[in-house]
Amino acid sequence: MLTSPGRHADLFQSLPTDVRALTAIGHGLLIHEYLTHFYDVELSEEDRKTVHIRPVEELLTAITGQDDRPLDIARPPQERTAVNCRHFTALLVSMMQSQGLSARARCGFGSYFNNGFHDDHWVAEYWNGTRWVLVDGQIDDVQMARFPIDFDVTDVPRDRFLTAGRAWQLCRTGKADPDTFGLKMFNEVGYWWIAANMIRDAAALIGMPLLPFDVWGMMPEPEDEVDMEFFDRLAELTEHPAAPTEQLQAMLRNDDRIRVPAKVMNMARKREETIL
Repeated sequence: MLTSPGRHADLFQSLPTDVRALTAIGHGLLIHEYLTHFYDVELSEEDRKTVHIRPVEELLTAITGQDDRPLDIARPPQERTAVNCRHFTALLVSMMQSQGLSARARCGFGSYFNNGFHDDHWVAEYWNGTRWVLVDGQIDDVQMARFPIDFDVTDVPRDRFLTAGRAWQLCRTGKADPDTFGLKMFNEVGYWWIAANMIRDAAALIGMPLLPFDVWGMMPEPEDEVDMEFFDRLAELTEHPAAPTEQLQAMLRNDDRIRVPAKVMNMARKREETIL
C-alpha cells in the first residue's frame, strides 16, 4: 500500500495516539506548495520535486534526509517538505494506521477554501468505533485564520467536504451545480473533474491514494463526453456504507476503466510514471 511507512516504521513508534496530535505532526513536517506565501517561504524547482512522491515510505525518506530528528519536532516552515493536500492526508493515514486505527484517504472536494465553490481536496477518514470521521490533516492555525473554516478540522462535517461520489450524486439530483466543483485556481470545473476524482477515491479506498494529477483508465479530459451511467454506478459503489465492497474491489483489480495500472500519466509532468 502507498500508505505503508516501510523501512521507516520505527519513526512512528513514539508518536501519540491522539488524532489531533497526529495532525499537528504533519503540520510541522510538510508545507503545501501552493500555500507557501502564508509562511513567507519561496520554493525552488528542486524543492518542488517532492510533490511527485507517491509512497509514504519515500516521503519519510525525503523528510528525514533533510532533518533526521524525531518526527514530533516541528521543522521551521522553510525547512518543511513541499507537498500538496494528498501528502498531508497520506502521511496522516499512515500514522493513524500505525496506531491501530482503521483509516484511509478520501478524494473529493472542500467547500471551505473559496466561498460558493468546492475545490479539489483530500482528507483522511478513520473509524472511531461508531462512525467514519473525516480529518483534514492540512489545515493548521495559519490556514484556519486564512480560510472560512468554522468547524473542527478533526471532525469535518460531511457537507463541508464531499467525497467525489457524493458530489456526483448531489449534482445528478440537481442539489448541487457541477460547475462549482473542480480547481478554482486553474478555472477547471465540471462533471469530468468529479468523475476523475471518483476513480482516485475508489483507488484510495483500497490503500492506493495516487497523486491529484495522476490520470489512468477512463478518467475523462475536459473535452470528453462523460459516461454518466458508468459514474452513476461507481458513485453508488464508492458511497456504499461498506465500501470498498467486494464488487468495487473486483473492479479495481480487473476493470481497465478504473483498475490501477503499474504506470499512470502524471499530468503535471506530462509523462508516464510507475506508481511505486
